[in-house]
Amino acid sequence: MEDILELTIAQIRELLQKRKISSVELTNYFLERIKRFDGDISSYIKVTEEYALKMAGDADKKIADGENGQLLGIPLGIKDIYCTKGIETTCASRILKGFIPPYDATIIRRLKDEGYVHLGRLNMDEFAMGSSTETSYFGITRNPWDLERIPGGSSGGSAAAVAADECIASIGSDTGGSIRQPAALCGVVGMKPTYGRVSRFGLIAFASSLDQIGPFTKDVEDCAIMMNAIAGYDPRESTSVPLNVPDYTEFISRGIGGWKVGIPKEYFIEGIHPDIEKAMQRAITTVEGLGATCVEISLPHTEYCLAVYYIIAPAEASSNLARYDGVKYGFRPQGSIDLLDMYKKTRSAGFGAEVKRRIMIGTYALSSGYYDAYYKKASQVRALIKRDFTEAFTLCDAILTPTSPTPAFKIGEKMDDPLQMYLSDIFTISTNLAGIPGISVPCGFTKDGLPIGAQFLAGHFEEGKLIQIASAFEKYANIEKRRPAL
Repeated sequence: MEDILELTIAQIRELLQKRKISSVELTNYFLERIKRFDGDISSYIKVTEEYALKMAGDADKKIADGENGQLLGIPLGIKDIYCTKGIETTCASRILKGFIPPYDATIIRRLKDEGYVHLGRLNMDEFAMGSSTETSYFGITRNPWDLERIPGGSSGGSAAAVAADECIASIGSDTGGSIRQPAALCGVVGMKPTYGRVSRFGLIAFASSLDQIGPFTKDVEDCAIMMNAIAGYDPRESTSVPLNVPDYTEFISRGIGGWKVGIPKEYFIEGIHPDIEKAMQRAITTVEGLGATCVEISLPHTEYCLAVYYIIAPAEASSNLARYDGVKYGFRPQGSIDLLDMYKKTRSAGFGAEVKRRIMIGTYALSSGYYDAYYKKASQVRALIKRDFTEAFTLCDAILTPTSPTPAFKIGEKMDDPLQMYLSDIFTISTNLAGIPGISVPCGFTKDGLPIGAQFLAGHFEEGKLIQIASAFEKYANIEKRRPAL
């Protein structure tokens, strides 16, 4: 059974269909592995053992009846940010403790349609606000490669669970890098699709114009399989785009000969960790070895991305989080003397420090007399950032950048310096501002044995291109196959 850890979704699906293994056996194996290792990692907030085994049993019956869903019988972990009927959904926040949604998010419904098995709820930064999974009300998630280091964030639990083989694949969300950055720091594949490609209905919102849903997987083919399951138009979600979704697995075996791959000069700057800089030079050589030409490009408004993001995202968070008041659901403190006192006590005790910080920043940016100076101006600069990418893709087919400027840092290292923490997403934020897709793939290791990720970007709704170049890179780069020594 230990060999299962070496297998991908595609390979395990074949074993299930041939009845060489059952979903119940597979699910029990991962549940036992979670019990054995997750006490040290804390990638799960809640393990739904009984629910998972029931889903696995149902999957086995469907397989026996000849059904063949893309994820039928496959055990997955789910970031605790998606409404899931009958299962507590907290966003890793005290203020939602005890909240049990009466409905499924669209992504959960689509995964159910494909027959997945729900292992449990994965840890995250509170309300997805963070880059290290240190702000969770339920405690810190640790990087399986070094338990003294962070796994990235906000989807740190989702990345750590896949890296530690505590699920076959997982689902996260990405507002400013929250899939790609932890994927890079944990040595797995992570994709942020185009804004509008995957329905956000039932996703508990952080910043509605930036949030997007995507998968964490062991390899690029599994990413394609997951995208086939979750992508597509949803009439219940106002920003969902009614475009046909291709079969992403068809892009796996294609080459990139004749492609032009852009290397943005603004992303290769002072301050990048030297091991990451070397890995990126090797990545450029790999891409050229695949028959592509690497060309220098410019994204001139890159220097404004961080400032724009940290005006727009907190402003939208301030608006979205105004609904949490202790009245209808979630946490409510005892001993309030009136309604206003209850609101104050609920929000003071229910939200953590980072969430409060961003609510205050956002409320200020939206306040009377400051809206034009901050939010409106940031939105105008955002349009320029988007235009930079549109113009860049007239010169190249895809863009290659580092995913993170540093490998995983030590737990607590940046908690007292918010600006340094925010800089962790310097190479990923622009993608969300522009609404384009991005993927992080393993690119090697530092001298200390920590994973490094390379990021590929493409134009709107060109996830197929990303899978094409990422799978070609994955096969040709010859990255050493390692697993964390748990």
